[in-house]
Amino acid sequence: MGNTTRPATLGALKQSGYKSRTVKDELRQNLIARMKSGAPLFPGIVGYDRTVIPQVVNALLARHNMILLGLRGQAKTRLLRSFTELLDEFTPVIKGSELNDDPLNPLTKRSRALVANHGDAVEIDWLHRDSRYNEKLATPDVSIADLIGDVDPIKAATQRLTFADEEVIHFGIIPRTNRGIFAINELPDLQPRIQVGLLNMLEEKDIQIRGFPVRIPLDILLCFSANPEDYTNRGSIITPLKDRIESQILTHYPLTIEDARTITDQESWIHRPGAPKVRVPEFLRDVIEAIAFEARKSEFVDQASGVSARMTIAIYENVLSNAERRCLMTGSESTTLRMVDLGAAVAAMSGKLELVYEGEQEGAHTVAAKIIGGAVRKVFEASFPGVYASRARQGRKQKESIPQREEGPYKPVIDWFAKGRRLEITDEMPDAAYGNVLQAIPELETLTRQHLENLPREDLHAGMEFLLEGLHQSSLLAKEDIDRGILYCDMLGALYDGNEP
Repeated sequence: MGNTTRPATLGALKQSGYKSRTVKDELRQNLIARMKSGAPLFPGIVGYDRTVIPQVVNALLARHNMILLGLRGQAKTRLLRSFTELLDEFTPVIKGSELNDDPLNPLTKRSRALVANHGDAVEIDWLHRDSRYNEKLATPDVSIADLIGDVDPIKAATQRLTFADEEVIHFGIIPRTNRGIFAINELPDLQPRIQVGLLNMLEEKDIQIRGFPVRIPLDILLCFSANPEDYTNRGSIITPLKDRIESQILTHYPLTIEDARTITDQESWIHRPGAPKVRVPEFLRDVIEAIAFEARKSEFVDQASGVSARMTIAIYENVLSNAERRCLMTGSESTTLRMVDLGAAVAAMSGKLELVYEGEQEGAHTVAAKIIGGAVRKVFEASFPGVYASRARQGRKQKESIPQREEGPYKPVIDWFAKGRRLEITDEMPDAAYGNVLQAIPELETLTRQHLENLPREDLHAGMEFLLEGLHQSSLLAKEDIDRGILYCDMLGALYDGNEP
């Protein structure tokens, strides 16, 4: 209904044909209508179409309270917030009611008295669906009063009410979400005695405050999120509460690079008004996403904590900013993202990786560099020929397959460095100078064009640097870190010079 057509009184609401329904019925019926229409169920949620979304749909169709269980950065909270799209756009409530009372079924003492005294003249407000969702981050200091409510002695004194009067109750955030959706994030962080206070709402659908002799049947969809790590490290969910949460749904990280790219593009701040234009080659874009995939299998990273999608978002924004900084320093209007710009990714990774003991010994910077290197090699080997071949040699009793490093098509490039030449690249080099130093290496351009198919001309030099970095990650070239850049050199020469490749 438009603003001008929505009923303003209880009488007009009755004449409009409005029928009351519970929030779970409302979600179920609107979900069914959306599925029949073919409209997207949860816009912005990527990679869950065949895994998580069907389980969420089942829970909503069954009118279940639910818990989303998964590691950090798996869009648990975002998914819960998207449930509001399945609510009616506006819902009628009695004007001034604390608990969003349904005009046809008033809940609180005040609202019941209003309807009894004024009948159809009772004024109606319309609550937008965004106002029908509330959430609370569970922390050890959360109290029953915060969530459910408490007796307010000041209210009793100022209004001259006895403690037997329902009006002395100060309601918490959950009752104030009546006829809506309430979510508790990181449920295991909630103290067990506070979790006990939620049992009645899940089973008997009511609240009790300090033994107060009043039962208020709330109409709420209760949702929770939790990280499996929390079960052992910080707290636990009490067994009776788990028993009353009807559906437990496991979330996960993106399963493919394509899904990961979609999420990063959707969430990153990449469209910057007035900023220089930064081209991002496809292979570099894949490297950025592959960093998270490598981190999620690294022996130095605590896999029980997970690697959030927020890390990839921060990396993408940081490396773009590094290229933007280059434009501002050189006075250029545009540039192309380079491999050397990935040095800016370390700052975005260090605070987002929980390291195991061995990782702490290595150091956050070293671990980040190794993860980036692994991502580069993975993407490199998807386009370029590998530098390792298997040669069979006959043993005494069996044939063994031993990997042997071969320079293969890269021999002209390796030979160029073998003559003592070095190549220095910095992230502050103007594009012209950057291209000139790379063009000095014979066959580098030919190899790049040959294996990076349909490579746009603007991405050529970045592709040539990508090839050099791939050779380094394959142990055919040495690399040294220099101020604001890198230096490629011959592997054997670096060893003789006493530098670790």
